[in-house]
Amino acid sequence: MSDQTTEPRTAGATNNPLGALQDPTPDKPPRSQWLEVWDQLRKHKGALWGGFVLAFITLGVLIGPLIWQVDAQKLDIRSKDMRPIYVALWDSSAKTGWHRPLGTDNLGRDILANIIAGGRASMAVGWAAMLLTIFLGTFIGVTAGYFRRLDGVLMRLTDLFLSLPLLPLLLVAVTLFRQPLVSRFGPEGGMFILIVTIIGITSWMQTARIVRGEVLALKEREFVLAARSIGTQDGAIIRRHLLPNVISPIMVSATLGLAAAIITESALSFLGVGFPSDFPTWGKLLADAVPRMEKYPERVLLPGLMISLTVLSVNYLGDGLRDALDPRIRGR
Repeated sequence: MSDQTTEPRTAGATNNPLGALQDPTPDKPPRSQWLEVWDQLRKHKGALWGGFVLAFITLGVLIGPLIWQVDAQKLDIRSKDMRPIYVALWDSSAKTGWHRPLGTDNLGRDILANIIAGGRASMAVGWAAMLLTIFLGTFIGVTAGYFRRLDGVLMRLTDLFLSLPLLPLLLVAVTLFRQPLVSRFGPEGGMFILIVTIIGITSWMQTARIVRGEVLALKEREFVLAARSIGTQDGAIIRRHLLPNVISPIMVSATLGLAAAIITESALSFLGVGFPSDFPTWGKLLADAVPRMEKYPERVLLPGLMISLTVLSVNYLGDGLRDALDPRIRGR
């Protein structure tokens, strides 16, 4: 008989031998993935400031006309060449007025009203062109990555678009299609459709290549192979399994596409091939201010500052979204 004594077993272990193998009941429900993304995003100070500035500018150009009810195209020759009110701090002889806080141009048009109206046009072009770019890039990238027989053709098409000089192509397209669209949809509507379409079809290539690379890696994963083994159609696999897993690079590309679209529209307006001359945009305000920039430098600085702040805030927001949406970085 052994001298060692055995410890008594608990009643639960005697009655249920598999009890030790069962997972304990979780105290809390699992957290949403988007809550984890938000926790990571709010730790990125640049992304928070970028999102705040972008939201402030977007809301400002949307509700600005309701607050500052001044016609951007109204001419007032008696009030022309007024300086912003802050110029009076170092130049007491400058003609300023609180009713024109940012001054007027050489035709007496209110600069604040023009910046608000120009921001609406530039932001509208940026958002619309970005959506078109993301749609084309995602569609071509997913198609090329998932269907092997189409990969070579679509990627060579992508390489062809990447090899084209962007600015000369934009200028040629505007020259060829301006008049038909303007005669059909009007000066503003026709140019809006033309500029958005041109920017969209010349900016999707980077998004397509990124999405294609992600799809090539994802389509060989176990969950996609399991979906194929049970007879799931290709369209359902793309919608349910592939697109949700490539949302991270798509959102980052969207932020960068918005910044690129705003810069491209401003460049076209600055060169005088964008919207009509009496339709304000940030690029058009820059072009109008260049001839007198030495005497009135604020007319160049104000629209240029709006373009720079918008693009910088979008880039910071995209940087934060990239870190927050990447699970390999999120846990750091």
